[in-house]
Amino acid sequence: MATLQEMLLTPNVEPQVVADTQALVQSEVDGKGGLSGTAMKAAYKVVTAFAPGYYAETLRSMLPDMVNALEPYWADFLSSGSADFGDYLAKNGDAVSESLLGVTDNMAEISGRAAIVKAYQMVRGGASKNITAALPALGTMVQKYA
Repeated sequence: MATLQEMLLTPNVEPQVVADTQALVQSEVDGKGGLSGTAMKAAYKVVTAFAPGYYAETLRSMLPDMVNALEPYWADFLSSGSADFGDYLAKNGDAVSESLLGVTDNMAEISGRAAIVKAYQMVRGGASKNITAALPALGTMVQKYA
């Protein structure tokens, strides 16, 4: 079976993966409520309104590192006999979330954009919980390219 790199990062597939990721994030943000949801929606608005194309370009630049973070889980999933990558990710939610947050933490660390970093720091505390909640949908999205 192909690696995630081979499935998701080809020139023909990558633009669709970026679009699917944007839709997934939008759906997750839209579904949040309460104080943490308000903070997440405010941070999301900062990122998406920052500059034309900034959000999509940021997703595109993070995609290889995100795929690398997911690769060991994909390999383990393939050998596990599980049928659904989303379920597999959810069962390993804490570890998967921390792997993905390592990518976004690194991006925030090297970013020179104070407004973006501030928005990220505003939601970072609850990010693991939110990522874990999104893992079934992320797995489904990834698996559709398998």
